[in-house]
Amino acid sequence: MRHTTDLVVGEGWQLFKIGGIPLRLQPSWLFAVAIFTTLFQGRYAATASLPVSWGLGLLTTLLLFTSVLLHELGHALMALREGVRVLSITLFHLGGIARIEKECSTAMGSLRIAAAGPLVSLLLALAMLLSAASISEDQAWLTLLLSQVGLLNLMLGLFNLLPGLPLDGGLILKALVWQFSGSQKRGVEVASASGRALSILMIVAGGVLMFQGGGLNGVLLMLIGWFGLGANRSQTQMLQLQAVLKELRVEGASGRRFRVLEADQPLRRLSSLRLQDSEEKGPADWVLVCREGRWVGWIDDRPLRDLPVQQWDQQRLEDHLKPLNQLPSIATTASLAEAVAALETTAEGRLLVFSPAGLPSGTLDRMDVGDAVLKKLGVTLPPQVLAEARKRNGYPLGLVMLPQIVASMKAQSDGEDASSFSS
Repeated sequence: MRHTTDLVVGEGWQLFKIGGIPLRLQPSWLFAVAIFTTLFQGRYAATASLPVSWGLGLLTTLLLFTSVLLHELGHALMALREGVRVLSITLFHLGGIARIEKECSTAMGSLRIAAAGPLVSLLLALAMLLSAASISEDQAWLTLLLSQVGLLNLMLGLFNLLPGLPLDGGLILKALVWQFSGSQKRGVEVASASGRALSILMIVAGGVLMFQGGGLNGVLLMLIGWFGLGANRSQTQMLQLQAVLKELRVEGASGRRFRVLEADQPLRRLSSLRLQDSEEKGPADWVLVCREGRWVGWIDDRPLRDLPVQQWDQQRLEDHLKPLNQLPSIATTASLAEAVAALETTAEGRLLVFSPAGLPSGTLDRMDVGDAVLKKLGVTLPPQVLAEARKRNGYPLGLVMLPQIVASMKAQSDGEDASSFSS
């Protein structure tokens, strides 16, 4: 089970929905089916003809991935029970991922979601191994099939209980540390450190196994270790992003993408302003209006559309003012985490920034936030990438998950507040 902010695997092809949850397949899954079918075929070759052994190899592989799907459904159904929306379930070459919208707001709820998958795998293992033991000797192929899939489920359940992220055991460890320390962040730190240690251990053990003649088993163990390190790194990066979003203030990220006109100017001045907007500056977000140095409101382009051109010289801007409090806004002292949350509630994806004195001091859009975060992290993107993000008013490449990260931070904050209250 994974949170939506983990970037371990892409979406893949959507096949159908299970209870409203999209089931997706990564292209790498097909490669895994071919590899596992070949491996399992060799185990049936001694007791069945060549076509039958290949058929049993494919059936074993499909039952294995069905077990993985049931494992992820265990996570998904428990998440729904805890009030957390499930975005999708994706099968890929190393297993499956249930993606959820946000972190559960309580430690014990997170623990139940994480434990549900391994519990399903262990129950499947028990059922299959007991069934294999009760089958008569003249159905050796069926006994072997159920034993194989039962043992694989046992391995799947026990392996996922290892106490390190991104495994379910790591999520359980995180939840336990969160419960007893009252800090979800501390839980992530402990589980991430444990996950890094386990991944490095797997890589080393895989290398030793390979050089001792373990061949494919050693390679697979090393690949799982590398995968674990990559997934663990995404958790560390998420913590870094959370810290940056909490630390940076709107004041240091905002621009000044508005124009200012005097209230007694004619509407034609607004038309001229729009025509004069250069490609370098880009279109103004808003036109603010002042009178004798005092802010009195703002104006949009509706009067230019509604009134005939002949009236543009007679009508004044002050005749069509709208109050400033109609614009989505934020204070300069707010954090960028608050800004991201506020941006996602607006239709246009931008905010008017107010100074502590209550006066307009700038504007903030998604690109402003992304640019500030990238600079803080010391990351430089090509100018064309930044220009494209500015053009579509989106977050730059690599930061498109900021809204989900902020939602996770909100759930984390709510959970820690609840833990503090209950204690």
